[in-house]
Amino acid sequence: MRLLAALIPALLPLPAFACGAAVCLVDPDDLVLPDVITFDETRAGYGPGYPVDDVLALEGARFGQHFAGQRIATRGTHDAVEGAAYGPLTLETGPEGQNLSVVNFMGLTVLNGYGHAGFPKRDAQGEGAIAILFDRDQSALSLDVRGGEDGQARVLFLRRDGSVLAHVPVSPVGEFAFGFIHARGLAEIAGVVVINTDPQGIAIDTIRFGKLPDLS
Repeated sequence: MRLLAALIPALLPLPAFACGAAVCLVDPDDLVLPDVITFDETRAGYGPGYPVDDVLALEGARFGQHFAGQRIATRGTHDAVEGAAYGPLTLETGPEGQNLSVVNFMGLTVLNGYGHAGFPKRDAQGEGAIAILFDRDQSALSLDVRGGEDGQARVLFLRRDGSVLAHVPVSPVGEFAFGFIHARGLAEIAGVVVINTDPQGIAIDTIRFGKLPDLS
């Protein structure tokens, strides 16, 4: 009986949140998300890492630089994303050396976006945009961020038709996890784009998402 009582909150539908936006920033420990992506089984390297110039496909999601229709601009050494995405969402990669890399870092394996200075330059590492396209629309997710130095990040949330759900600012960034939930609990999050202006750039370690099965 005690076990059942403990499980009931986890099986209830996601609650509504009032944050003034369609997607709210929440404590990731408050989310029950059964699906997990790490980069531990992905080819990686030390230092600048192993460059990924194509779309990176993992179970449940794919990764690139931006979505078709968007443009990559620059803010100093960092990427900025401009323009509207086309629907249905389609991942695009950056030019060679300006897409992604997978890095072995202090016992972890993390995903970097590479900025316009290009691989393997330190000024580019962690300063490029990272786009994530989920196989199925989500109502909540969390991101484990690595390497930030109290800078800022921004996460763009998109529906599958390319329309914008929300721009969610995140600061400061560091060795933190961030949770995000649709304010009405709807599964409308098809894609996200993560950009940052942190002095040292950021990387993504673990992504949690998914919906618990209906056991009724």
